[in-house]
Amino acid sequence: MKIGVVGLGKMGANIALNLLDQGVEVVGYDIDNNSRMLASKQGISVVSSIQSLVSELPKRKVIWLMVPNGNPTENAIDSLKDLLTNEDIIIDAGNSNYNDSIRRANNLKQKGIILLDAGTSGGVSGARHGACLMIGGEQEAYDYLENVFKSIAKKDGCLYTGHSGSGHFLKMVHNGIEYGMMEAIAEGFHVLKESNFDYDLEKVANNWNHGSVVRSWLMELAEKQFHEHPNLDDIKGVVDASGEAKWTVQTALEMEVPVPVIALSLMARNESKIEDNFAYKMLSALRNGFGGHDYIKK
Repeated sequence: MKIGVVGLGKMGANIALNLLDQGVEVVGYDIDNNSRMLASKQGISVVSSIQSLVSELPKRKVIWLMVPNGNPTENAIDSLKDLLTNEDIIIDAGNSNYNDSIRRANNLKQKGIILLDAGTSGGVSGARHGACLMIGGEQEAYDYLENVFKSIAKKDGCLYTGHSGSGHFLKMVHNGIEYGMMEAIAEGFHVLKESNFDYDLEKVANNWNHGSVVRSWLMELAEKQFHEHPNLDDIKGVVDASGEAKWTVQTALEMEVPVPVIALSLMARNESKIEDNFAYKMLSALRNGFGGHDYIKK
């Protein structure tokens, strides 16, 4: 099988390399020339236009989109819909709003093109070495690509979730939970730092990750960041909210489901733009640990 990957940033390039490792042929495209050059140096075959990418794919073309949500995804799909034909498949593996995914799937279906909405978790390292995939859309298209999905996912890390939009809905809620977990870890370490006890926070994170109830990958990342950035002194305590937690809170309000922890964690990220404190430095460090987001003071 040969797959076209559109979007060769941190996530897209690593997905492409993961696919190559599994024996899938890949041709890549990114609107940014520097991203194309870097991907080429990593061994990814790249082209200079989306039209060239589509022309290099065999019949029943498969396009893996890994671009930012909103207008970049909308523009990419608009460019592709006039180049693809019946039964071709677009995989939107970015963090699109599930309502947009439902709308796009219905619009593409009128031309016989299938959209799979693939929630993707695990950060940059997951994209490269084994992601967690949550995939909604037509069952037949998922079945056609199931072996590919499972090959680049962690064992038991690939789930078919049902109708269009369900994959991105699941990823939205996942990210809302993630916000709450990160906020609790950040606040806890802030309390430790301000206490009268002389804790080595790196050693605390290591201790908690060996048998404690709160052991987790996030705690591993906390230990790593404390090791690389003692006291987090060189880290900016400004944490962006990328949208999913906001959508989770909005959806929960519409469903009349209380989500106080997720809502407050979102407010805390907004507050980080105003006030810089240790908890926000911790959040910033954790976010960099899995997503590679910029976080060092300039």
